[in-house]
Amino acid sequence: MPNPIVYIAVGSESEEETEPESEGNSGETDEQNSESEEEAEAEGFIPVMESPRVLPEKEGEEGGGRICSSAGEVGENSQGNEWNRGDIDGLFCTICMEAWTTSADHHVCCLPCGHIFGFSCIRKWLQQGRTTKKCPQCNRKCTLKDVRKLFASRIVAIDGESQKRIQSLESECISLEQKTAVLIKNEAEWRKKEAKWKRREALLQQQLHQFKEKTNYLEHLLDVQSRTLGHPPSMGGSQVPSLGQNLGSEFNGQGPFMLQKELDVDGARLFDIDASSKIILLARRLQGLGGTHVLTKTSLVAPYMREDIPLPFGTKAVRDLHICPSGSSLALFASLGKKLSVLSTKINQVTLAYDLPAPAWSCSWDLNSSHQIYAGLQNGSLGVFDMRQTARPLDFVNGLTSNPIHTIYSTNNPTLPSGVTTVLSASSAGICQWNFSGSEQRPFLVSEVGNQGACISLAYCPRSDDIVASFRPRIDNSVEIASSQALPIHALGQGVQGSHVHLKRVESNCYQKLAVTCANVNDVRLPRSAVMNIENDGCLFVSGNELTCELVLQELPSFTVLQCLKSQKQPIYDVKYAHACDGGFLGCLSEGILRLYSNRALK
Repeated sequence: MPNPIVYIAVGSESEEETEPESEGNSGETDEQNSESEEEAEAEGFIPVMESPRVLPEKEGEEGGGRICSSAGEVGENSQGNEWNRGDIDGLFCTICMEAWTTSADHHVCCLPCGHIFGFSCIRKWLQQGRTTKKCPQCNRKCTLKDVRKLFASRIVAIDGESQKRIQSLESECISLEQKTAVLIKNEAEWRKKEAKWKRREALLQQQLHQFKEKTNYLEHLLDVQSRTLGHPPSMGGSQVPSLGQNLGSEFNGQGPFMLQKELDVDGARLFDIDASSKIILLARRLQGLGGTHVLTKTSLVAPYMREDIPLPFGTKAVRDLHICPSGSSLALFASLGKKLSVLSTKINQVTLAYDLPAPAWSCSWDLNSSHQIYAGLQNGSLGVFDMRQTARPLDFVNGLTSNPIHTIYSTNNPTLPSGVTTVLSASSAGICQWNFSGSEQRPFLVSEVGNQGACISLAYCPRSDDIVASFRPRIDNSVEIASSQALPIHALGQGVQGSHVHLKRVESNCYQKLAVTCANVNDVRLPRSAVMNIENDGCLFVSGNELTCELVLQELPSFTVLQCLKSQKQPIYDVKYAHACDGGFLGCLSEGILRLYSNRALK
């Protein structure tokens, strides 16, 4: 049996004990030992065993002595926990193979060689009739008087081999933990690389899609060019002019408008076109509960890249939007958050914002001064601002009524003195002219329109000084009940019979009504319209037909319909035209779709 390494916790009491003086007086020695043990027990020199691993004692059958229960009995009394002999080696006497005790006859004791036995067992071993007394384990010579009782509260034996095995296992665990940490770190790095390559793959897929769109676009241009050089197609027996042919003397070879591109623009209600920079700026509301209001900049060049520009907190919905006509890469927009803001389309940030006393419904750049701007408010007043004075506006002028000003235009009026600027505004009360920097700044109503109803739209072309105002019938609450049976019944939002009025300035404060035509206009929303000047040889008025959801192009001043551009039966929210040296851009915004038309192929 291998020798265990023994650690002994020695008690605080005296450990001295009287041993027999000679081997011959063994009986006398035994009596003396018994007396000494009884005295030690009486005096308290033998402490009680505290270790939970010491086995309980029971009365022996021989000599009234006390012996320990066997390992098997311990296993039965240990609530089903069976101990192996190797697990508790060092707690048993190697002679009788039973556990020693801290008192009585089988008291734990040791020899000078260090081996431990029960006192009764080693005594019998040494008292046998042998000439040479030796240790049962190492055969070292010893006598009975060399036996020493051990007075200890606990004795724990640790197997050296097991200890080494435990240390080896602990080292292996540490090594495995380090390897696991390295593997986890490598896995995290590989995940980062995988995410990076996935992003790279998505970017390449996007570029591939853009190249495909550009290829299709170039193929479309080649097809248009080939058809232009050949014979134009015919429709219903009448020949449709191609891009290079004349539509008539009024249009000087520009031809009808053709659909060039459809863009998906969810949540958009307003837009404007910058023909010089070839970009479109849209006012949108992102989808979702409490959607955020943004401005979206979209390129007019394939593959039509777009970027959302977040608006400052508190801006709310944008009611009007205009890109600076002087080409300074600035955009002006008015919002219901009582803000008039200027955006830089180069850095895509708001560079200037004015606080207003009321929500803004409209805005405009001054045609004669690039640093002066205007805002039409919900309370019917109009504000004048100089962007060189960022702290406050130049002036706020009250309107004739408190109706919201839904449209304003800065006009060219060469008949006024130098330094005087003119602004046209539209509200449900009608069209008003405002003169600033002069002696009279209070607006006056343009009476030449006549009693057409409530003004819902105003279009102005600075190149030709043509004005077209749109009207719908007024709702008279006093006679609404009495005349309800006589009025035609129509669904709300389906359109009513209104009118378009064409005006032109003849003097500084006088206008001439050139023509009036009937039109299907919206009975709830405020529609948008535009006046286009084609190479200074003719003017077209563009508006939406509320019943057919078509974009109608009419010649001015006769209001002759020249072209109807079909849509997908969606109401038209906004119409804008931008003149360019290689042909004009006409945009039509409906629900979720922006259609781009041109009288020349987009470059």
